[in-house]
Amino acid sequence: MRRRPLLLASAALLARPALALPPAQLRFPRDHGAHPDFRTEWWYLTGRAVAGDREFGFQVTFFRSRVDTTQGMRSRFAAKQLIFAHAALTDVQGRKLWHDQRIAREGFDVALAAQDDLHVKLRDWSLERSGGAYQASATAGDFTLALGCTPTQPVLLQGDHGLSRKGPLQGEASYYYSEPQLAVSGSITLRGQRFEVGGKAWLDHEWSEELLHPDAVGWDWIGMNLDDGSALTAFRLRTKDGAPLWDGGSFRSPQGGPYTFSPGETDFAPQRRWTSPLSQASYPVEWIVRTPADFYTVRAVIDNQELDSRASTGAIYWEGLSHLFDSNGKQVGRGYLEMTGYAQRLRL
Repeated sequence: MRRRPLLLASAALLARPALALPPAQLRFPRDHGAHPDFRTEWWYLTGRAVAGDREFGFQVTFFRSRVDTTQGMRSRFAAKQLIFAHAALTDVQGRKLWHDQRIAREGFDVALAAQDDLHVKLRDWSLERSGGAYQASATAGDFTLALGCTPTQPVLLQGDHGLSRKGPLQGEASYYYSEPQLAVSGSITLRGQRFEVGGKAWLDHEWSEELLHPDAVGWDWIGMNLDDGSALTAFRLRTKDGAPLWDGGSFRSPQGGPYTFSPGETDFAPQRRWTSPLSQASYPVEWIVRTPADFYTVRAVIDNQELDSRASTGAIYWEGLSHLFDSNGKQVGRGYLEMTGYAQRLRL
């Protein structure tokens, strides 16, 4: 993300939008925090949690969006940055997805995205880093998440040392890192019943000025924690007719550094589809994903994990806990599958 050691508050980036992003030189803990000079940013925590024979998938996501037309305003009431938040809980045994959403402009102690380290909040929802671990808190109508996620591995810089191309044009890129194999502890409360849980999680942090090619309608993405400690990322961007526009990802084994996939090395082949009764969108809920690491099968634990976020980000998308199988049919991991642009074109 940088052409030299650089803080995003530098004069050059304040003077103009970062259209063609320079190579990365990420610095932590600062780059855990917000980058308000960029148009779009998100912190995306997903994982699997278990309490006895009960299994859950969970997601807590905070989005920050810069409003270009208000940047020159001096009023404290000007909506210069918008903060969105999504929270979701997949009850595997109950075969049901629960979710909630929020939106507010930054300021007045209602919504915050700190720049020095990870601390984002929207009213009583929050995601922050403290003592080297992540704390996620979200109380929705039917469920509550209170989870601690402790790193067990180094930060994974995606793409070219953190600069991740998302299309054929130079400006279609993001600064992107992941923290896979997070150790989860805490509690989940579902409709008044509290569960003390443990498990594994995955954190993505991504920010960009321009992300999607004009022909892209959405993407398919997986972030998978493998049982042996490996981490698999794979994604593709699609055109309106479903053809791949760009693809990428990475594989990191517990013993070595990541192998970054080159364009054309990743392929998503749908195997089984599910049609949403809400949106009528048809989602592939089982895939064969070809990567340089292996041919994997990705299979949703339940079909209906569609989220309707039209009251906040304006999108309808599918995002949910899924199993990962290797080319021999052996289950080797779990993680999250995200599919956007099936119900309607995704706009960032």
